Amino acid sequence: MRQSQALVLLGIIVQNGIAKASSLPRGVGPEFVKFYEIKDTFACIAHPSIVLKASQVNDNTCDCPDGSDEPGTAACALLDSLSPVQPLPASLSGTTNTTNALPGFWCANKGHIGAYVPFMYVNDGVCDYDLCCDGSEEYGKVGGVKCANKCAEIGKEWRRVEKERKDNFERANKKRRTMVKESKELRRQVEARVAKIEGEIRDLEQKEAELRAKFEEVERSERGKVVRNEGTGKLGVLAGLAKSRINELRDALGDVVGERRQLQDKVAELEGILSAFKEEYNPNFNDEGVKKAVRAWEDYAAKKTEAQEELSESSLEEIMKEDGESSGINWNEFQDEGVTDTDILYSFEAYLPGPLRDFLHGKITSLRVWLIENGMLADTVSKEGESQLVKAAREAHEAATRDVQSKRTTLDQEKRDLEKDYGTDDIFRILNGKCTSVEAGEYEYELCWMTSTTQKSKKGGSGTNMGNFQKISFRDSDEEERHDGKGLGRGKRMVLEYTHGQHCWNGPNRRTDVWLACAETEELWRVSEQEKCVYKMEVGTPAACDALAQPGHVKDEL
Repeated sequence: MRQSQALVLLGIIVQNGIAKASSLPRGVGPEFVKFYEIKDTFACIAHPSIVLKASQVNDNTCDCPDGSDEPGTAACALLDSLSPVQPLPASLSGTTNTTNALPGFWCANKGHIGAYVPFMYVNDGVCDYDLCCDGSEEYGKVGGVKCANKCAEIGKEWRRVEKERKDNFERANKKRRTMVKESKELRRQVEARVAKIEGEIRDLEQKEAELRAKFEEVERSERGKVVRNEGTGKLGVLAGLAKSRINELRDALGDVVGERRQLQDKVAELEGILSAFKEEYNPNFNDEGVKKAVRAWEDYAAKKTEAQEELSESSLEEIMKEDGESSGINWNEFQDEGVTDTDILYSFEAYLPGPLRDFLHGKITSLRVWLIENGMLADTVSKEGESQLVKAAREAHEAATRDVQSKRTTLDQEKRDLEKDYGTDDIFRILNGKCTSVEAGEYEYELCWMTSTTQKSKKGGSGTNMGNFQKISFRDSDEEERHDGKGLGRGKRMVLEYTHGQHCWNGPNRRTDVWLACAETEELWRVSEQEKCVYKMEVGTPAACDALAQPGHVKDEL
């Protein structure tokens, strides 16, 4: 198609600029009229010192170094800055290796839009209706070709398509304005949640401080009490040590079980990938590395089928149950039941008068606390032997601490969401997490806005991650306009970069560049692989529309 080869300048013919069009040489555009108004002589546009006779204009001979004397013929069509040196005595430079001063042969195209046609198309025996709908470039009727004027019908169809395009553009922009409002509302909700959580954290921090002070006060008070500890004999000490050790081992076992489950999930996922790889690979593809990998997987699968005894989940859960009367060890059986010094002390206090008993108990408590705080007496109070009051105060403080940490984690997530780049006007916030897909060949490709891109086989199996959202950038597009409007066209386009996808076989990590163009709805038009494991998605969305500049359908200028 010649339109893909030619550079065309659109223009609207101004009336006062063509008032003398009938007296102008053929092929002169409205912006060059002033150079051709003198009748007797003509001065070359780029070399005004070279003056020709008026009869030399359009005489099918390239007399000017810049070709400006032949606006209506193809005589200077091959004039180029890279053309071979051709001596020309009349030229100031002495050669013709210069650039043509005129952009082409001007077609007025009355009833449509005027345009320049490359000089090489003039009188070539082909009707170039896509550029010159009035057929004026074939005035010589070379080969008997006569090009009828079709500007009326072509202009009518062009105006219909242009109106439809503008209507679609307006609807897309209307949709974008709605999306902007919704995105701003979502941002406002996030900001409101941030303010609310910050207030809740302040309240929780105050509550946590109060509970910590209360716990420390209760704990300090309890330290001064001479209480009866569990298991004061050797057996009790041994039982206490054993109980502590078993609890440590049980906690460690719990961590191991958690890691075991994670590894089982990863192994299952890798087995699924390798199984799908074996089923889908081409056995005729002569790649020793691939064949070796398939054989290794088959050996692994054969060994996996052999019976293996594994510790069941129910057995592990039974082992990890807390000790008590119904499971594990009943530690109460190992507690000493004999009379201790503490019992004797409390029995002695019982025979004292009330005021004296209170006085004596207060002094002993104060002395004990002072000795403990100054490191002169060991603190024998432990979690196993703490009172219900201390336990309740400690648990209340720990719960408040966990609440503060949980709220801070949530606050950090909300703040990161506010800092995330959702584009101009936060437009992609309303699309965040939504997905659109298209089928191409043996695969289905899916784009999830601001999260990831995925390739899925129609035969089933797990999907392949083609990249995770990284950032928004802008790049220049230079593509032909599509008649269905589902293309990038020419101009600066928004690009969503998805990087660090699944690793390619013998290649890099996958990545996807998502090119966006203005459209009324979100639609994934097509997917292509630009180079090994580097993909390009072309997507239409109202989010890419800009009310200040309409994309596409604008012919290029020369």
